[in-house]
Amino acid sequence: MENENASKRIEELRELLNKYNYEYHVLDNPTVPDAEYDRMMDELLKLEEEHPDLRTEDSPTQRVGGPPLEGFQKVEHRVPMLSLGNAFGEEDLRDFDRRVRDRIGENFSYVCELKIDGLAVSLIYEDGRFVRGATRGDGTIGEDITQNLKTIPAIPLRLSEQVSMEVRGEAYMPKPSFMKLNEEREKNEQDLFANPRNAAAGSLRQLDPKIAASRNLSIFVYGVGTVDGKEIDSHSDGLDYLSDLGFKTNPEWKRCDTIDAVIDYIEGWSERRPDLSYEIDGIVVKVDSLEQQEELGFTAKSPRWAIAYKFPAEEVVTKLLDIELNVGRTGVVTPTALLEPVLVAGTTVQRASLHNEDLIKEKDIKIGDYVVVKKAGDIIPEVVSVLEERRTGEEQGFAMPETCPECESDLVRLEEEVALRCINPKCPAQLREGLIHFVSRNAMNIDGLGERVITQLFREELIHDVADIYQLTHEQLIELERMGEKSVANLLEAIAVSKDNSLEKLLFGLGIRHVGSKAAKTLAQQFGTMDSMMEATVEDLEAINEVGQKMADSVVRYFQNEEVHELVDELKAAGVNMTYKGPKPVSVEDIDSVFAGKTIVLTGKLSQMSRGDAKKKLEEQGAKVTGSVSKSTDLLIAGEDAGSKLEKAESLNIEIWDENKFVEELAK
Repeated sequence: MENENASKRIEELRELLNKYNYEYHVLDNPTVPDAEYDRMMDELLKLEEEHPDLRTEDSPTQRVGGPPLEGFQKVEHRVPMLSLGNAFGEEDLRDFDRRVRDRIGENFSYVCELKIDGLAVSLIYEDGRFVRGATRGDGTIGEDITQNLKTIPAIPLRLSEQVSMEVRGEAYMPKPSFMKLNEEREKNEQDLFANPRNAAAGSLRQLDPKIAASRNLSIFVYGVGTVDGKEIDSHSDGLDYLSDLGFKTNPEWKRCDTIDAVIDYIEGWSERRPDLSYEIDGIVVKVDSLEQQEELGFTAKSPRWAIAYKFPAEEVVTKLLDIELNVGRTGVVTPTALLEPVLVAGTTVQRASLHNEDLIKEKDIKIGDYVVVKKAGDIIPEVVSVLEERRTGEEQGFAMPETCPECESDLVRLEEEVALRCINPKCPAQLREGLIHFVSRNAMNIDGLGERVITQLFREELIHDVADIYQLTHEQLIELERMGEKSVANLLEAIAVSKDNSLEKLLFGLGIRHVGSKAAKTLAQQFGTMDSMMEATVEDLEAINEVGQKMADSVVRYFQNEEVHELVDELKAAGVNMTYKGPKPVSVEDIDSVFAGKTIVLTGKLSQMSRGDAKKKLEEQGAKVTGSVSKSTDLLIAGEDAGSKLEKAESLNIEIWDENKFVEELAK
């Protein structure tokens, strides 16, 4: 076939296959027999093989899965994928509603959606073509799983409009696919997946995309992260727009004008939940208006305009076989119940938290008891109560030891604490847990140096503290179990890369009591270097808005320890960075700019720079850039084809600039 004719036929086939795929996987309404679809796919495959120059990334043939990947690349989300706060009952929902009304008044509505139990993902489209997909990760950094996501038929590779945007969705495994997969694994004597969510997550993290392609995954897209050149005023409008573009959205969402209507919706789906062909673990409730979402804002961890109602935990009865003691990195000794394996809310549970000695005494828990176990929020297994009527008299009481189970040092109970704590700084368990924390994702993020490898290194006495990590050699690592040449090379590379981390990663990794990842960044921004940090007084620290007395005392006490000074010196000698590399906090008063301190909205298409670049430049000059126009907006910068935001700014008599004036002011 001539190249011109081939190009025309290829485009015809792609359009038809995309149409049939959409009807089958999104509308659930196929219009052609499977045999006809397969025939056309075979024809397209052959034409693309004969004319490889006509093959494109958004062709339906690209869903079958490419060659195996060597690993997943890290990607930064354009807009953070924050987690939601949880509600576990009607009282929590009404408290959420009260907080919303206190901030924005009575004139608003909610949108309720089923909370799909899957894997949250971000999808990037440029000019209507799917170019990248990533996991949620820690909310800021995810993993690039584009090739695996391409194998999901419900994800369009080409949209109905040539729009550039980021969307969020939940990839999931339908119940029939899950049952079929586990049947196959059972035949092959492989471990079974505990639930569809784990199966979906495991499928999308396969390095071989062909495995993901074989798992019959699907997706529901639930929100717009960013979109160029399109004004969306509400979450419900966003859902309609996503459907128009060809995305699969969940049809069961509903707009509710009151919290009572929200509760009715939740009660209805609590009963109908088993009838669905996919798993849900709750209901997501969001304020519909995006302008009101902007007004409500965020806490450090989650939006104030949304909450996730979690279905009541499933409770089951099992036998408590023993109680195990674990020593954490801060020295707290935690009792854990070892149970006869039991299925709870879709997963097999063999361990459950007992929290502390006081709880064991309060619930009169004994070894050998039959106990009620549930998952708090469908996540953390815990022992709820004891079935005393099933006791035989052979049960054994339990008492916490007086000495540490790891190092035999005396345990103490600090003032105002219920936990027993080992305060020996050389306790092996604390050192090991501290090492595991140091290499974790939110700390130094050393890939390949997980709990198993840390335990081996510690057991072989190759590492004693975090500085020893930077002295590890190829010869030492190659002797470890399950460590080949490639694994060793990758690990040494990851260790070397971690030396360049910004100071806040190191501060968090050191495990200073009361200093979380957010506080570590605040301290790093404020002091700039490790040396300045070590010289800080309690007064210096308490002068920082986000630092209280407990944290200030803890930081000063930590750096007064001579062993800490020696550790820092060893890290310096190993080449570990000791300075903050991120943007410095700047006071608006210190910025000489017409934009400083102003709340600004960008709208329409900019020709001289991207909206993202414009936002960055404004923020560098002390402006706060928001997504919606309100009475608090000081300035609207309008590009071409500005829509409803321009009209609203005019109605509120807000100052309006065109792009040329904006660029002129930037240049001053």
